[in-house]
Formats: sequence, C-alpha cells, structure tokens
Amino acid sequence: MLTLGLDTSNYATSLAVYNTGAAQFPVMLKQFLPVKPGQLGLRQSDAVFHHTTALPLLLEQLSKQINLKELSAVGVSVKPRPVEGSYMPCFLAGRSIAVALHTALGIPICETTHQQGHIAAALYAAGGDLYDSRVLVFHISGGTTDLLLVDKLQVEKTVGSSQDLYAGQAVDRLGVLLGFGFPAGEAVSALAASCNEPIIPKVSVKEADCSLSGLQNQCEALLKNGKTPAYTAKYCLLCVAETVVRMLQFAQSQYPGLPCVCAGGVMSSDLIRNYVTAKLPDVRFVPGKFSSDNAAGVALLAARGGCNG
Repeated sequence: MLTLGLDTSNYATSLAVYNTGAAQFPVMLKQFLPVKPGQLGLRQSDAVFHHTTALPLLLEQLSKQINLKELSAVGVSVKPRPVEGSYMPCFLAGRSIAVALHTALGIPICETTHQQGHIAAALYAAGGDLYDSRVLVFHISGGTTDLLLVDKLQVEKTVGSSQDLYAGQAVDRLGVLLGFGFPAGEAVSALAASCNEPIIPKVSVKEADCSLSGLQNQCEALLKNGKTPAYTAKYCLLCVAETVVRMLQFAQSQYPGLPCVCAGGVMSSDLIRNYVTAKLPDVRFVPGKFSSDNAAGVALLAARGGCNG
C-alpha cells in the first residue's frame, strides 16, 4: 500500500510517499519557501502563495516516480499542533490538494498536524520500535520548543515548553543578524563548528520549562563586546543544547524509564546532538531529513490510520 503525505509549513512545501510493504519512503520531495535577505520568515499570505505555486510542480515530479492511481490514502497536516486554537493559513494550501486527490481518486483523507508529523517521522527514523509505546519527544523548531509525552504516536501531554522565544527563533535571529539567509540553522551550525574555544552556556530552566528570550540578548551582547561570529554561534547552540539537557533531566525524573527522542529542525545540529548525548547517552537523535520539516510522518500516519486534528 502506498500513502501520500503533504505538509505545507511556513518553511517548506513537502510531499512524501510511504510504502507499507517495505516500511520505506520511496519518494520524499521538498521545496523551501523563498525568503528575502534580512527577513525573519514570511507573511502568511506570501507563504500560501509560494505553497500554491510549488505544489503542482512537486506533484508533477511525483507522478513521474509513482502512479498516483496506486495511492491508497492521502494524509495532510492542517494546523501546527494538536491543540485548540492552533491555526496557520499556510496549511490550507496542502489541504486543498489533499481534498482534490481524495475526491478524484476516491481514497481516504487523513488530517493531522505538523507537530504530529514530526513525531511520527522521528519515531520512524529512531527505529520504529516506539510507535505503540509511551515516549518523550522533544520537538524544537522555529515554531515550537515543546517537550511532549507521546502515547501511540498521539500527544498525551505537553510536559514542558518555552515561556517566550522558541529555540529556532533564537538561532534564526542570530543567523540573519550575521548575514545568513532564513532559515539559518544550517549556516549557524556550520559556523559554530569552526570555533574551538571552550564555552560555558548560561541558561534559564525551571523544571521542564525554559526561557529563551535572554539568549538573543546574550548573543547580541557577545558580538558587541568583540566575540567572533563563530564563538557567538557556538554559544547560541550550546545554550539550546544545555536547555534541552536540563528539561529532559527533569522530565526523566517525572517519567522514569521512558525513551527520549529529539525531533525538529534545530535538532539536526551535530553540535547540539553531541552535547546532549554526551550527558544523556540514551537520548535518540534522528537524521536531518527526518528531523526537519517534511511530509514523511504525515504519510506514515495516513498508513497507520493515526490522523486526527
């Protein structure tokens, strides 16, 4: 059985096909949304326009690799998170295509959320042995810094979160300040890797909640006081990493024995992964293509019938 997943986040347009027989993704397509230099993201109207433009082109590429008539179901993310009031217009673009395929092909449509797609993709990449278990999933991106208790791929509870700035926002704002394009996580990580100076991060964490607004001010102060961009980039990422460690340590004290998986674009950083796993060796990180924005998890949820808004 082949299932199609669509995800239209505020960063990328993505499609993925999941083959249930092989438990693999034969097709994963992604196109990042264009952001003008110096800007921190896109207006929703612009994001909807770019998704609407990209989707037909990606579907054409997809049709050259698989026969769309062989699809058994279509899954789509329709909002950011599985909570009341969660909404972004950019997800309407993906939903319109999903509804069209559902109507034209007569296949089931499975609606889920961007965050649940991240969770499913991360658990797949972590080995797929956690689908039917309770697990702690740390989802860190430009739009969330949430430590989640997940049961059978569904969010049971938000254990901890940022009380102000998201981790991805802090990284992106530093990257744009340094002249990188948005989103800037990959460029900031590459720059940070060139710094060999030892750094002690200063973070604000209370139990499983954190505050990251001060991190932006700290980074701006470092640059103003003569620290190199590479040093500042490393400091920023290590602060995120130490925040992850402390939040996870508290969560593990409340939910002893539960596996921990890290997901989201920010978690693609080698620096963050190495720092966290040095202190918490059992925490699982997943490859970047399954950690950053993608439709893989949405396709997987459609195959398992695990979609809900």
